[in-house]
Amino acid sequence: MSSLRQTIFGLFALCAAMAALPANAAEDEQIWLQAIAQGPVSGDIVYFAEIQSRFGRDMGGLDQMLLRPAIGVKLSDRLTVFQGYAYVRTPQSGGGETREHRSFQQINWSLGKVARGPLSSRTRLEQRWVSGGDDMGWRLRQMIRLAVPLTERSGGVSALAYAEGFVALNDTDWGARDGFDRLRSFAGLELPLAGKSTMEVGYLNQYVKNRGRADDVDHVLLVTLQLRR
Repeated sequence: MSSLRQTIFGLFALCAAMAALPANAAEDEQIWLQAIAQGPVSGDIVYFAEIQSRFGRDMGGLDQMLLRPAIGVKLSDRLTVFQGYAYVRTPQSGGGETREHRSFQQINWSLGKVARGPLSSRTRLEQRWVSGGDDMGWRLRQMIRLAVPLTERSGGVSALAYAEGFVALNDTDWGARDGFDRLRSFAGLELPLAGKSTMEVGYLNQYVKNRGRADDVDHVLLVTLQLRR
């Protein structure tokens, strides 16, 4: 029971650390809802498909809609590579919207277990095309994720935490700037559903580095439905 209390305390400590704001940051409260389906296709061929809605401006309206399918190959029990595509629509406050198309390559790597929970890595390289510009933007994303069981039995509730850093690799005519782009940090719970499926609920802090204006800090209630076959 003491380890459970320590895990929960650590979870809340991580949330408090993520909520620390840089000076002059512009804050927003948001809710993100997403569903991810994943599973085998045939043999070592696998897939995932994601749909996500983000409500921002203090949860007052749709901020972004994202569709992201991918096909992958399991190279081993620990390593899977994917090729995927993402379509992103972002309404603008003055009317209209921007549309983004992304091609991406992804490596999922199982790193073993920490505190009885799976530690994993996700590396994603994106090629981005945005309406209103002609350049292709390159961006690298790296995530580390840990789920720690809160019960002794298999398949119970887990404490979940992850961090993902984004780095733009070039400047573009539609606004991307070479260098650090953003950091997302999440702390919450992973709840078992039927079969291998789970629901993840928690707090996500997103820090966005801006040029020429205050940086953004988003406080996000994130709900993710993981549908696994």
